[in-house]
Amino acid sequence: MAISDEQKIERINQLFATLNAREYDAAIELAHPDIVFIRAGGGGELRGIEALRRWMEPDAFESQLTEILSVEADGDRVLAQVRSRARGAGSGIEIDIIAWTVYSFDDDGRFTRVEIFLEHEEDEARTALGA
Repeated sequence: MAISDEQKIERINQLFATLNAREYDAAIELAHPDIVFIRAGGGGELRGIEALRRWMEPDAFESQLTEILSVEADGDRVLAQVRSRARGAGSGIEIDIIAWTVYSFDDDGRFTRVEIFLEHEEDEARTALGA
């Protein structure tokens, strides 16, 4: 039996709590072993939790916090608008980015696919939500 919309949204909240706390091993436990992660801006895709875990290792940022601005569920997918603030390691440059992320879930509540879209790509994100 599939998990409820509220449970999906809670999983996303849990994901960001672990990422913001830099608890990457806890974050990866929320993912299906064969997860597909599509990076924004043509950054390509990662497949599998090992590849995703390596990507999570901080190298470019000394700090990064992400907050959910809005969230909506549709079937086995959830669309979240998020805001990430980060400070560059070494450079100290601060960034403030808004993006759209579509999360796909399996019946056990694990993320099977994560697609990130840039702020101006809301239409594409909404298309992926309904795909």
